[in-house]
Amino acid sequence: MERREELITQIIELEWEMFRAVPAEERSAVCQEDEESFRIVRIAGFLTWSDATLASYLLDLKMAKSAGRNLMTEKYALMQGLIPSPNPDVENIISRIVRKECAWAEEYLRANPGATLVRPIYASEDAPGVVSSETYSRCELETYSARTLDYYYSDTLNMAARRENRVALAVRYMQAMSGDPPVDWRDLLSSGGGGRSAGAAACT
Repeated sequence: MERREELITQIIELEWEMFRAVPAEERSAVCQEDEESFRIVRIAGFLTWSDATLASYLLDLKMAKSAGRNLMTEKYALMQGLIPSPNPDVENIISRIVRKECAWAEEYLRANPGATLVRPIYASEDAPGVVSSETYSRCELETYSARTLDYYYSDTLNMAARRENRVALAVRYMQAMSGDPPVDWRDLLSSGGGGRSAGAAACT
């Protein structure tokens, strides 16, 4: 648990540093001041990753920082069509992951009548000021290294084999961390939150 906690802690610190540095015209200034929501949403996702995927992504972040790259800036630039994909050779694996995540989102909504998600599911629903989960996920995945994508895809396959739903688990973790009283995410590490899924919200 200690290694897992340290991996997530380091990832969040690096991501928040990058997120705060995204140009104002690409992200809401208000959004960039909401550190608590940022941490809740991102940690809810990372709680569901395997240790191997977490370690690989942490290396991605460290290497990007050393090279003067900001993966958050690149993600939002991709979402706006301002730059080409930095990883054109991994389109196939990204498409497989995104298809499964969209299916999980649909499954979650069917199983929870009246529930809503922060984003519409499909790219066909993208509009000015509205980015779908499909587009958001694809653009984030395009910033990952091929190594991290392999680990993440393996996590996705393993979850599917266990009949787990990444979206449903992420929502559950977010609800726990933002509840009254809120649950400390470190407590979720010892209550079934290891290597099980990921989600997204508007402020990330």
